[in-house]
Amino acid sequence: MTQITEEMIRLETVKRVAEFMLTAARTAPKAKGIDNLVLAMVTETGINDIADKMEEIGNRDEGTPSFLRDAENIRKAQAIILLGTHIKSQGVKYCGRCGFKNCDEKDEHPGFPCTFNSGDLGIAIGSAVSVAMDHRIDNRVMYTIGQACLEMKILGEEVKIAFGIPLSVSPKNPFFDR
Repeated sequence: MTQITEEMIRLETVKRVAEFMLTAARTAPKAKGIDNLVLAMVTETGINDIADKMEEIGNRDEGTPSFLRDAENIRKAQAIILLGTHIKSQGVKYCGRCGFKNCDEKDEHPGFPCTFNSGDLGIAIGSAVSVAMDHRIDNRVMYTIGQACLEMKILGEEVKIAFGIPLSVSPKNPFFDR
């Protein structure tokens, strides 16, 4: 009799759920139907590369202990979902939520995020983590992963806001009660 244990399929299970999470993030509602998101999954070596960058950030003068703590935590993950957004105005004539009169004025300051970019990213993150929850995959949204990825330009030069969601199947969620 061939026996397949949970440990034997754990990584593939996490990767499969990660794929569903990416799909949920992509299909999440977007302002005016404009999609500025960049989505990816990393495993094994990619996780270690990101953790190394997080440790580098944590050891710099402006670094914070949370980068070091989170770097240690993500090394226990089987996969990480990366979600980022470009900073592009949506062409709304009357809004001002970004602090400028309208999108034309905001576009004169390309470094300032459009409220809709951030909002769309947040909705996509919520959609993704709901899939992880539905499949009982431990996870946590981490800005520290996103900051490291921005410095590494993993999601490309145009991505200016990013977050990471580490995924784990283990007896205890390594991303909480740290």
